[in-house]
Formats: sequence, C-alpha cells, structure tokens
Amino acid sequence: MSPAPAQVVVHPDRESLAAAVAARLVTRILDAQALRGRAGVVLTGGTVGTTALAQLAGSPAARAVDWSAVDLWWGDERFLPSGDADRNETQARAALLDALGPLGLDPARVHAMPASDGPDGDDPDAAAARYADELARVAREDGVGGPVPVLDVLLLGVGPDGHVASLFPGHPAARPVSAEDERTVVAVRDAPKPPPTRLSLTLSVITSAEEVWCVVDGEAKAAVVAEALAGPGDLPSSRAAGVQRTLWLVDRGANSQR
Repeated sequence: MSPAPAQVVVHPDRESLAAAVAARLVTRILDAQALRGRAGVVLTGGTVGTTALAQLAGSPAARAVDWSAVDLWWGDERFLPSGDADRNETQARAALLDALGPLGLDPARVHAMPASDGPDGDDPDAAAARYADELARVAREDGVGGPVPVLDVLLLGVGPDGHVASLFPGHPAARPVSAEDERTVVAVRDAPKPPPTRLSLTLSVITSAEEVWCVVDGEAKAAVVAEALAGPGDLPSSRAAGVQRTLWLVDRGANSQR
C-alpha cells in the first residue's frame, strides 16, 4: 500500500504546537479505543515532544481515555542506564506517565526500550532483539499477522539534519534492509549526536503505523522540513509516512522555508 500523502498543519509557536499535539492525541486514542478497544502509541523525545506530553498530563481531556487499554512504545532510546536523565523514557515518565498512574495506566503496557544496565547488559544488539520480541509478542495479542502490533499513532521529532528516531542521514541504520533481514529494531552505534549508542525502530516499522506525526518547531529546522516535504529522498524524515495518514505538525518557524 502506498503511504498517505503528508498533510501540514502550522501553529503559531512551540507552546500552541505542543497543546495541539496533546489534544489530537487524546482524540486519536479515543477513536482507536472505540474501534477496537485498545490503542497503540509510539512516543518521541525532544523538547517539543516532551512539552506535548506535559500538556497532555495537565489536560482534563486525559481523563476521558481508558489508560488501562493503551500500549505505549518508544521510537528510539539512548542506550544508557535506567533512570538516566537523558533517556527518553525518564523524560516521558516525569512529563506524563507518572501522572497517568492514578488514571489507570497499566505498567505492563508501558514498553520502555531496554537500558544499558538491563538484562542484556551493555549489548545493544541483544537489547534491540529483546524489544523486537516485545513488539512481536504484543502483535500476537493484537491478532496481527506480522512482527509489529497495531500502532495507531507514531510520534516523531525531526532533527536539524533530517533524522527521525535514531535513524541519521547516511548512517548504516538508516539504510533499507533486505527482505531477508527485515528488522524492526536496530542498535545504532557511532551516532553523530551523543550519546553514540542508541536503539531505534526501523523505517519498516515507522511506515507500518496507521498514522505518523512529525512534530517540529523552530527556524533551525526549516530547511530540512522543506526538503523532507518535497518528496522521498536521502533524509530519513522524507521517508517517514503512515499507512492511513501522515501529519507534519509544525510551528511558523519550522515552516518558514516552504
């Protein structure tokens, strides 16, 4: 199936963008739960992504969601010890997840990527395989004939170099894999942005999500936003697309070169 063409929604500034993402996410989760009783969401890190999670935590609309029937995943993670302040999981817990506990969030449905002090130790390949197994396990629960569960919304930040998740331009992890090696999670070494070792979903997983939302703010990213939206190319962000819908949710700064 061809990916959905991208739609661009422009907001005045970072705060209004984050608030809009939070509001959209509640609506999308409720729609998914009305359709199939549960929802799957892939979270992202970064300043605007974390701000959106904090906005959601403070929204009265969050109480409308059955959080016991939401699976939360991550698109990528810094391969650091548990609780490290630079881990996306740590930031998401502080911004949102701790607030959802009283609202019924099931800890078993919070699928954090393994840490470097986890059961696989300092072996990112084993950690990536463990997360791939977790995706496949929940896919079986979903009744999906494949290695990935239903992902209703997959949130992505976009770096100033055009990377998404931890798939950096020109880096081996961002290259398409063969049909015989259709990995869902990869270990990323020697990343151009610290820390150098990371875990990331692959583009095959990103493009399997029902909806992909690229959330971008700031004039520093305007050039890559314009390039990515011009069509699929060398930038990983240009190839990030959902099956049903692809949204670029941006502020005026990020949209200033289109």
